Amino acid sequence: MTTTPHGSRMAGDGRREANAASVLRTVLDHGPVARSTVARLSGLSPAAVSRQATDLAGLGLLRELPEHAGGGGVGRPQIPVDLHVGASGGPVAGGVHLGVPASTFALVDLRGRVVARRTYPHDGVAPEVLPAAVARELRGFLDEHTRGRPLFGVGAAVGGWVDPAEGLVVRHDAFGWRRRPLAAELARGLGGRTVRVDNHARSIAQSEILFGRPAARRSLVHLFVGNVVDAAVGLAGVVHQGPGAAAGDVAHLPVPDSTAPCPCGRSGCLEATASNTAVGLTAVRRGIVPEPDTSLVVDAAAAGDRRADRLLRERARAVGRAVALLLDVLNPDLVVVTEQSSVLEPEYLEEIRGAAIDLSHVCDDPERIVSPHAGPATLPVAAGTVLLNPLFRRPFETVDEWTGAEGRD
Repeated sequence: MTTTPHGSRMAGDGRREANAASVLRTVLDHGPVARSTVARLSGLSPAAVSRQATDLAGLGLLRELPEHAGGGGVGRPQIPVDLHVGASGGPVAGGVHLGVPASTFALVDLRGRVVARRTYPHDGVAPEVLPAAVARELRGFLDEHTRGRPLFGVGAAVGGWVDPAEGLVVRHDAFGWRRRPLAAELARGLGGRTVRVDNHARSIAQSEILFGRPAARRSLVHLFVGNVVDAAVGLAGVVHQGPGAAAGDVAHLPVPDSTAPCPCGRSGCLEATASNTAVGLTAVRRGIVPEPDTSLVVDAAAAGDRRADRLLRERARAVGRAVALLLDVLNPDLVVVTEQSSVLEPEYLEEIRGAAIDLSHVCDDPERIVSPHAGPATLPVAAGTVLLNPLFRRPFETVDEWTGAEGRD
């Protein structure tokens, strides 16, 4: 049983929760916006919008702005409302992306914008103690940067097979984790704060749905190409998880024309062809960089090294061929590709698009293939979205859960 900001029982009123979510999402999409406009866009009555806006403001999620939404017309002034963000402060979500060589910490506001960010290199930290080490560093980061702003909790995004309902990393090959209770370990290290975890490909897909292009809410496929290669599918604003939350394993998707050997015993698998590990090792073998670090390859290409540029274009075309297969199977409105070089340099995105369109049987529009809306901030925004997504679906219930967790701290 939850309560409103004024303490009255909600008694499981799903309609009220749905109305509040509708108001919150409308303000996210169109704010600052007058309440009358929220009513028109959401289909709710002006009285319902007024009630929900008042209660959402009581939770600290909305605020009235001092300026008028309309200009000097007759009648009652239209005072706009907006999400509680910006110079006035407002609540924030913590985010952590646990990568193989390093993790990224962030504070994210209600519009999915990064307020503060830090990288925590942990190459050499044993996987057995990594969650505790990450939590310790993250707690210091949060203490330093919240500066009195309400902190709702922390979202964590990580590669591999993740079960968000259980808070488990079911399998992460690079870390050697099996059924690791990551959410509980991070929460313990953060003094009992609310922690939600999810796979990073699904997290980015949800970030696109919540904060990105409108087409993402209809249907999208997200392909993540890093040290881990995986994918996510979103339909009608919901990211598919499948039984056991195992959806999205595309590491062994066959890449046309690839002969790269894979540890699975086959050749031409996507991860063996295009992952950061594969590209880094190839770059060392070709004498482009001294160690297998894809960031060094990207930097070398930006400095004019043609060999590095050629290698990144090879990877982009391999990724594009994999995108073509996903397009033909699922035919989404949007394919979002998270791949380091194409996020930083549009020329590599064009290589991905070209290879995909050349091979696809159903898509002839390269504009359906895009990089994430948050650019270089994609991973920290996605991590924060793991926490924020339920807020925009069930605001009263979710805030009650978070504040209850904080009270148990």
